[in-house]
Amino acid sequence: MAQQLQNITISAPGFFGLNTQDSPIGLNPSYASVADNCVIDQLGRVGARKGYTLVTTNGPAVLGGSRGICCILEFISRANVTTIFSAGNHKIFTGTTTLVEVTLPAGYTITEDNWSIVSFNNDVYFFQVDHAPLISVAGSTTLSLLTSSGTNMPPEGNEVLAAFGRLWTCDLANDKHTVYWSSLLAGDEWHGGSSGSIDLTTVWPNGYDEVVALKEHNNFLLVFGKKNVLVFNGASSPSSQLALTDAIEGTGCIARDSIQSTGSDLIFLSTRGIMSLQRIIQEKSLPLNDVSKNIRTDLLNYIAIEEQQNGHREAVKSIYSPIDAFYLLTLPASQVVYCFDVRAPLENGSFRVTTWSSINPLGFSMFADDQLYMGRAEGIVKYDGYLDNETQYQMRYFSNPMDFQSPTNLKFLKKFNLTIIGGQSTQTTLNWGYDYTDAFSKQLVSFAQSSFDEYGVAEYNIAEYNAGITINTPKVNTSGNGSVVTIGIEAQINNSSFSIQKIDILALIGRII
Repeated sequence: MAQQLQNITISAPGFFGLNTQDSPIGLNPSYASVADNCVIDQLGRVGARKGYTLVTTNGPAVLGGSRGICCILEFISRANVTTIFSAGNHKIFTGTTTLVEVTLPAGYTITEDNWSIVSFNNDVYFFQVDHAPLISVAGSTTLSLLTSSGTNMPPEGNEVLAAFGRLWTCDLANDKHTVYWSSLLAGDEWHGGSSGSIDLTTVWPNGYDEVVALKEHNNFLLVFGKKNVLVFNGASSPSSQLALTDAIEGTGCIARDSIQSTGSDLIFLSTRGIMSLQRIIQEKSLPLNDVSKNIRTDLLNYIAIEEQQNGHREAVKSIYSPIDAFYLLTLPASQVVYCFDVRAPLENGSFRVTTWSSINPLGFSMFADDQLYMGRAEGIVKYDGYLDNETQYQMRYFSNPMDFQSPTNLKFLKKFNLTIIGGQSTQTTLNWGYDYTDAFSKQLVSFAQSSFDEYGVAEYNIAEYNAGITINTPKVNTSGNGSVVTIGIEAQINNSSFSIQKIDILALIGRII
């Protein structure tokens, strides 16, 4: 007697993001083995990331053969005048469409593009190790040397923080254990007034450590070493009240620009992966949580490549987008961007994660209008649209091997019914394979021309409602058999959004093998 076809539905495939850490056998089908150029949208679907639009028109002329724009800062003065500062090719620029070199002090030479840039008290400050700090007064395009008490120079730190009414710096070339602060409301006073410093050599909880970064969080001053995190209160009056309240041993920050605040949390890169630092007010403690455990080995391998090629981790950059609810970490040496969805953690405490390729940002900045800008080899670009500088890019989703809860039975796939949201003019290929093969059978998918309203999906408050969002439901006949099945979708994104709603599989469950 012929067996009846069974319908197996994978709702919101890839909703849990990548999992390359655990054994693929028996993994929840909501995990993905590949989710490249993807995001997890607000309705829990794997969809294509946005592309980028080139903003800068004179990039090749001013950036030459350099890596490109590595740092970007939007400064809004008290007079409500906006100035965009950026750095690349051992130069500092203003502007976006046209990059214009600032005027540097006479004889000043820039040898690296790893600036830490902050705005404070209506001025902009530029700090970088082995470089005398610079200041732009009220956004001026002429930069001056930052001096203190006459001709005395401030510390040449690699990090600068504006917090508690002062500037703070650390990570000097020959001093990795001291934190310095300026006088109150005086970013140009480091040798008098209420300025000062603290030596941390006797404070580290587990032997010697090096200061990497400084952050303010929940009215605490956080000092990130490579292997530890120190928590100080009383930073509003540091000379008399600065006191150590907590020390987190064994986990520190290994990349200055990996630290991002999400409002209630801090996310940063450590030797163990991406960490989440959460303050539990009731317990008065700061527990740590690894949010990258699902891709930890891959991530740490990429970090090792970054250090091998550059000799340091200064090229590692990050950003948090409150609009898209993601944390991006770019690893330029490997040309990989990790995208962590921070809306809610999974049951194991990790964030859902996807990767981006072919976009290769060198730096990030969120502007006041909540628009994400990135630095690239050709200049400043805007995260926008569904083309990479007017060029198509490929989105890829592949499942882990699935046994459909019948691990000892043969599976005969007969038909796939896909539900795709969007995808107009998108060339799409369905892949399927059996028993862990990399030699997939492929079928080009053709979309129907009709479109239907997707009620309840539109983002009303962002004016993105469209009564004609296309819902495509292509059907593909398949063949072959095996004990486990892997499926994949590859789409050439062509100026249209693309999300995978669900996959229905018609299959025969055969004999036990």
